[in-house]
Amino acid sequence: MEIDLNADVGESFGTYGLGDDAALLGLVSSANIACGFHAGDPVVLERTVRLALRGGAAPGAHPGYPDLQGFGRRSLALGEEETYAAVLYQIGALRAFARATGTDLRHVKPHGALYNDAAKDPARARGIVRAVRASGEGILLVGLPDCELEKAARDAGVPYAREFFADRAYQDDGTLVPRSRPDSVIHDEGACVERVLRAVRDGTLVSASGKVIPVRADTVCLHGDNPQAVAFARRLRAALESEGITIRPVGGVRP
Repeated sequence: MEIDLNADVGESFGTYGLGDDAALLGLVSSANIACGFHAGDPVVLERTVRLALRGGAAPGAHPGYPDLQGFGRRSLALGEEETYAAVLYQIGALRAFARATGTDLRHVKPHGALYNDAAKDPARARGIVRAVRASGEGILLVGLPDCELEKAARDAGVPYAREFFADRAYQDDGTLVPRSRPDSVIHDEGACVERVLRAVRDGTLVSASGKVIPVRADTVCLHGDNPQAVAFARRLRAALESEGITIRPVGGVRP
């Protein structure tokens, strides 16, 4: 049995630092690197690609809405063509840095509000999938299971990895509890570890209402902007490995 551990990184900007990317990227197997629209800047992009390679994490693009002030967590009314162009632009920027360091991107994972909107809106889902497909072969798309984004990827023949969030609460329909609710994030590390082990081993989780629901997970997300992210990543990795679960990028392909 194997699983991918991914983390959202590269979210610093100028003199403002966010997260301990250097330490975290030695513990996860995939890096979702902000591409400058919701966080990050050119210097941070290049530095984070190098940190990912040094830590052994497969680099991937983490495109979001053009919303630095709102950290990409506010929904913007972009249509399919605007979504396509914005995502392709961001993938291209990060891919240039990856190739300049002698590697390439492994995956694309939308960020924040774009991620959630594409799970429900076919137009934005198609825009993202078209951008991934246009960026070249060998890149897979990461998103929620059984949503519009997965459907669009399947229709276009784009490989898709289904994601589970270690520290986010789920609703009975398998969607994430909105961040506007106080119970949207789970802060108990022990509970988060048990949730991940259950999702990986048994394919189930307990929703915010207490209902047992099915879940399919190819990759597990840890949020890099959490102050306890490194300690949690270390604890989760140890728990998975103690259960004989191998941690590697989705598909087992390293950069």
